[in-house]
Amino acid sequence: MINIRFLRQGEELTGFVISGHSYSAASGSDIICASVSSAAYMTANTITDILMLKPSLEEKDGYLSLQLKSEEVNTARGILKGFELHIKELEKQYPDYIKIERGA
Repeated sequence: MINIRFLRQGEELTGFVISGHSYSAASGSDIICASVSSAAYMTANTITDILMLKPSLEEKDGYLSLQLKSEEVNTARGILKGFELHIKELEKQYPDYIKIERGA
């Protein structure tokens, strides 16, 4: 299962934590894992390389975390909201493989 937690300060989206694997297919053929990974890396790369922000990032096998500094939130708001929307739609399509932690 891929678990995703969206980080917030009040109502403001400030980052995300993704952990796990979907195991829906063999490595290299897993479209669910690839979809989540691609969206997450595009979000992180846009924030760091296009917007030139310096969030806290941690990446290892089956884990990606991005946390914006409070002064960066306004600049990256649209990118994070778009990522959240994308992940919510993927969760609807693949509820057995993707879980968004709610209330966190």
